[in-house]
Amino acid sequence: MNLKTTLLGAAAAVALAPAAWAERGADGHVGVIYWQAPSILNPYLSGGTKDIEASSLVMEPLGRFDENGNMMPFLVTEIPTIENGGVAEDLTSITWKLKDGITWSDGSPFTSADVKFTADYCMDPAGGCAQLSKFEGIKSIETPDDLTVVVTFKQPQPYPYSAFMGTQSPIIQKAQFENCMGAKAQECTDANFNPVGTGPFVVKEFKPNDVIQFVANENYRDPAKPAFATLTLKGGGDATGAGRAVMETGEYDIAWNLQLAPDVLAKMEEGGKGHVEAAFGTLVERIEMNLTDPSPDLPEGERATIKHPHPILSDLKVRKALSMAIDRALLTEIGYGQAGKPSCNLVPAPAIYASDNKECLTQDIEGAKALLDEAGWTDSDGDGIRDKDGKKLSLLFQTSTNAVRQDFQALIKDWWQQIGVETELRNINASVFFGGDPGSPDTFQKFYADVEMYANNFDGADPQAYLAQYRCDNEPKPSSQWAGENINRFCDPAYDAMIDELANTGELEKRAELAKKMNEMLTKDTYTIVPLVDRGRVTGVSNTLGGFKHSTWDSLLWNAADWYRKKD
Repeated sequence: MNLKTTLLGAAAAVALAPAAWAERGADGHVGVIYWQAPSILNPYLSGGTKDIEASSLVMEPLGRFDENGNMMPFLVTEIPTIENGGVAEDLTSITWKLKDGITWSDGSPFTSADVKFTADYCMDPAGGCAQLSKFEGIKSIETPDDLTVVVTFKQPQPYPYSAFMGTQSPIIQKAQFENCMGAKAQECTDANFNPVGTGPFVVKEFKPNDVIQFVANENYRDPAKPAFATLTLKGGGDATGAGRAVMETGEYDIAWNLQLAPDVLAKMEEGGKGHVEAAFGTLVERIEMNLTDPSPDLPEGERATIKHPHPILSDLKVRKALSMAIDRALLTEIGYGQAGKPSCNLVPAPAIYASDNKECLTQDIEGAKALLDEAGWTDSDGDGIRDKDGKKLSLLFQTSTNAVRQDFQALIKDWWQQIGVETELRNINASVFFGGDPGSPDTFQKFYADVEMYANNFDGADPQAYLAQYRCDNEPKPSSQWAGENINRFCDPAYDAMIDELANTGELEKRAELAKKMNEMLTKDTYTIVPLVDRGRVTGVSNTLGGFKHSTWDSLLWNAADWYRKKD
């Protein structure tokens, strides 16, 4: 089976359902609650899901992934394929044809120059682009006319859709951002907080880490959409409050990421105002191991950088022992029930890319103890904490503030204590933890802790760009204003070689084999990433909201233009 026929030939334009409304704004107001409050509306400066998805109401990519993972054209006439001539036979280029007549929300024309600029903006080495892996392998971008974009690759690209597809790679307006290149990117507050877009809504007022008020985009390409004149995206609080606001009080219409115990969700549904929708994709709750030293004793600018390896977690046997001590089945049962699956994989789906590794699913406390003994970590003074060369086996474990995550922290701390590891727990407000503020010491990117826990996923159905995040020199660091995708500062030339090989491999089975090897290098061979639970995306949806389509392959808000209020 060849990727040319299985993937490129399968990309088809699927028409959206007919509109259920007569005119733009006729259905009044819609409310969305993200208990992790957005802190910025530029997805190229933040890897936080709440920032990326909030911006998706305004900024659009050329194409999106629907609720089934299919590619759909948004700003282009069709998804390029070999069959329609949009992808070169030798896979070295892809040509996008923009829809004629699309304008930005400020009324100016949307052109190929904006698409090219977006790539230039993210690929600027001084900019610290949080989505740089999306542009991996691009040699040049040409714009022969206002409606044509030709992307040429350094080598054949079996999956040429990483750039400009999905909510993590939207188009930004050249006129607004052209003075925000490189090191100036973070300084452009107005552009980063109030972006001009082509999407169904525009920002009316943005209070970072609190609330965003949107209004319908009067220049949106479909004169009948969106059905809602205004949209509020409220941030902050917690998952419990968000779920209640939809399913019990009816104050909001969508509650994002209801990371709550199954019995709690069932009780909320009894409120009668809304219901729970869950769908599995590629969202994995994991523990990240910091391979660099986050000690505050180091000079600022050198903490958590590759200049200083981690004094404890650089030891593979320690990382493996920490993984072996965890009971993933119990974590899944108490945290997610049927909306979770114990997992050893960073890439749990699609099925062809999922490794059959199940070794981590069996908790092994005694084996973990033996491994630490073998590594020379022993309790020399009888205080219950192992030590080596005068250094205690003591770790700072951080995550975002959330009831399920704090339950996980408590259990993991107990299991690690059983093997002689002292653990200090820390939880940080989610809006701060997942924010992109380069000055904050508390972001997951800066990683001023030994281990941290969170979840994320990738757009679409191909993991190439996601796995490419772990390339050497792609880590957050002072020179990139702490933006970057390689959160644990992993670096292995052999892994980089596999990134390059994957980018040059066309046969689907061989791509899957490579992806599995890369997944296992990160999770099974090095224990750099310790997967815990393959999570279904759980969302609270109002019973009166129509048109919502639950996608785990794109933004939760990907088809906001099609939402409407159900009539009695």
